[in-house]
Amino acid sequence: MARQEYIDFVPASASIENGSLVWKTLQHQRPIESLPQLFWGDGSPWREANLWLMLQGTSAQKDIQTLKSKSSAIHGYMKWLEIAGTDWRDFPARESERCLVKFRGHLVRARKSGDLAPSTASQRMRVVIQFYRWLRANGALSPEWPMWRDSYVNIKYSNAYGLERTVTVNTTSLSIPNRSPAGEKLEDGLYPVSEADRAKILDAAKEHCTHELWLMLMCGFFTGMRVQTITDLKISTLINAVPDPASDELYRLAVGPGASPPVATKGGVTGHVFIPKVLLDELLTYCYDPERLKREAKARIENKDHVFLTKNGNLYAERNKDRSPALNTAMSAFRRIGKSSGISALHKFKFHQTRCTFATDLARLAIKAGGAIHAIAIVKDALLHADEKTTLKYIKFVEKSPIKASIANEFTRAFFNSTIKAIE
Repeated sequence: MARQEYIDFVPASASIENGSLVWKTLQHQRPIESLPQLFWGDGSPWREANLWLMLQGTSAQKDIQTLKSKSSAIHGYMKWLEIAGTDWRDFPARESERCLVKFRGHLVRARKSGDLAPSTASQRMRVVIQFYRWLRANGALSPEWPMWRDSYVNIKYSNAYGLERTVTVNTTSLSIPNRSPAGEKLEDGLYPVSEADRAKILDAAKEHCTHELWLMLMCGFFTGMRVQTITDLKISTLINAVPDPASDELYRLAVGPGASPPVATKGGVTGHVFIPKVLLDELLTYCYDPERLKREAKARIENKDHVFLTKNGNLYAERNKDRSPALNTAMSAFRRIGKSSGISALHKFKFHQTRCTFATDLARLAIKAGGAIHAIAIVKDALLHADEKTTLKYIKFVEKSPIKASIANEFTRAFFNSTIKAIE
């Protein structure tokens, strides 16, 4: 299966000096840490895609997270190509048989079945088209038949001064509209789990999974930290936790690039996250557990202070990645366990739902204690949101929940009364 790896890339130029090949570092171009690179299932690199990603990072000076997002989209395309047995240069006369047309059909079907979010399907197709535009512009691919049909759309808008402007946008016949489903969506389009389902999930993890996965789920459900933050927690971070002035049973952990020691966060935001004292004590106890110390003994010197290490002493998510392959594998196995055990909440459960659950619970308590205005500030700080727009989604979700429940109860009572009368 095609895979995605990360390298530390140092721009350099090649020259021949005294009959030998000499590489010289380009001082005017910055090195790229964690540059994504793509490889086919047989181990060979996709040279064209890797060159495109490298040029995106060096010429356009794009943010590394943008590069990773684009690389993930191309990686998804590569995996489909291998599964479908299709060549990326296959553009026959019959339009329906062209690789990009078939890939678009795959994305649309995955969106309809719920396997892909509408935004993910649209973004994946958009990035693949960008890559093929670059291939065509640089002469790396010149198929006999057109890859798609271009069209132009005029979009009118008014600026802050009321002046109307028209923007012409180039689109293709392969573009997938981002038609999001109706309803209130939280981060990543996910929903929280109920208190009863949370208990079932944690009980199942404690009984069937590793102690590490159970602790990570506990951190997600009761601190709201993201995967990249949980997997980058340090023992020193836990030791340096400070009590919250409002409660002796609540502590605060310093995270972000500005914390000491630094802990990875999305967007490099520095701040403090809440953690219950009982969970903090559990994590500190685990740090000196003999089984974890065995993992620490196998780890590199720079990784020994990390709380969570794999059985081989590696990090769960290296190089500040916002994804963890090791955790994804554990979660896939956990979902299979849930399916065999009849736990419906685990059928499509994703780790990020732990954050959604924490946020909605915190918003509900904050609204009850001080109203929506104060709740926004509390939830925003606890989740390290960059702006209030994302926080407001949780506030609205919590405020709408009682209304929806009341409507559902009234409808149910009215339905059953009507049914009973009809029977009588």
